[in-house]
Amino acid sequence: MRVVLWGTCDLSKPRVRILRDGLRANGVEVIECHTDIWSGIRDKSQVRGAFRWIRLLGHILISYPRLAWRYLRLPSHDWVLLGYPAVVDIFAIRLFAWLRGTRVAMDWFLSAYDTVVLDRRMVGRRHPLAWMLRAIEWLAVRLADRVFMDTKTHATRMEQVFGLRQGACGAVWVGVEGEIFRADRDKDDQPKRTDVLQVLFYGQFIPLHGIPTIVEAALLLRDHPVDWLLIGTGQEATKVRGMLDRHPVPRLRWIEWAEYPVLLEHITAADVCLGIFGTSDKAASVIPNKVFQTLAMRKPLITRDSAAIRELVSTPSSMIQLVTAGDARALADAILRFADYQRVHAMETRAENDFPSNFDETAVGKQLLAILQPTASTT
Repeated sequence: MRVVLWGTCDLSKPRVRILRDGLRANGVEVIECHTDIWSGIRDKSQVRGAFRWIRLLGHILISYPRLAWRYLRLPSHDWVLLGYPAVVDIFAIRLFAWLRGTRVAMDWFLSAYDTVVLDRRMVGRRHPLAWMLRAIEWLAVRLADRVFMDTKTHATRMEQVFGLRQGACGAVWVGVEGEIFRADRDKDDQPKRTDVLQVLFYGQFIPLHGIPTIVEAALLLRDHPVDWLLIGTGQEATKVRGMLDRHPVPRLRWIEWAEYPVLLEHITAADVCLGIFGTSDKAASVIPNKVFQTLAMRKPLITRDSAAIRELVSTPSSMIQLVTAGDARALADAILRFADYQRVHAMETRAENDFPSNFDETAVGKQLLAILQPTASTT
């Protein structure tokens, strides 16, 4: 099989790289035909001001003629793959793919309408922007021959939101970059254990992640030997800063960004890593990068319970604790239980079967290949 990775996909995101590398790991020839327009933009929803959006849109529109010309000169291929964010790209490539008799697969991954309107509530449902986003996505997913998201739960919910038939949207794990997030890194660099529990959260400060719940849990445990490290920034950073200004947590440290080498050091040093704790429907539908990365490094995890996480973790264990979304007391109790467990067992008996596996690039590539097979259902 030969696949063209086309468009304005954001290769700074692990999702896009894992899909590309996963196909290659399964013997698929992947030809890259894309342009980078997202450099320096970590959180697309935080692009502010009409000028910046007009400039970004102009860059996109200027890129398409060059991308189309390059595409028409490529050798024959079986599929065009549109990586995240793919919604606009489908309108640019659809005609040319038809002309070449090639099918188009779209990684929907994150719905702009769901993110901006339903989850982050940046505008109301009746706002003109909400209507526009929904209309664009409604058409985009119907132009693609295959669409897929990151979990079955997420796919099913988006089918309902956009009126797609049941089973029209596939699911492919977010997965993990196996050469970067490795369990043996923990074994090589494991720091000396102390009586102070090291708790780590990293990610964008968006409602889905439930950062206020983490801060509230830290407040509940301010008199316990627990050190907290938050890495990230985003939409809710101001709210979180206000919480900490009103109620300081002496043992909580916050840094806004860490490149992979430094992030890996922080994960290695952590006794337990935190997932997400948001209460929205979207938060219940996804499994973010950090969860797969934490589990790949065989680090204990606490995250919210949901139908999505149960697709990956059917049965919680001492190493993986699932708590009620938005419940700071439940999170605090889980951390205390883990602290007690660590004191008793000294964390020296972690078995491979304590953690799920089969979500590296090769496994993700197999999931995507199953969607690209001729027998797979269409929208």
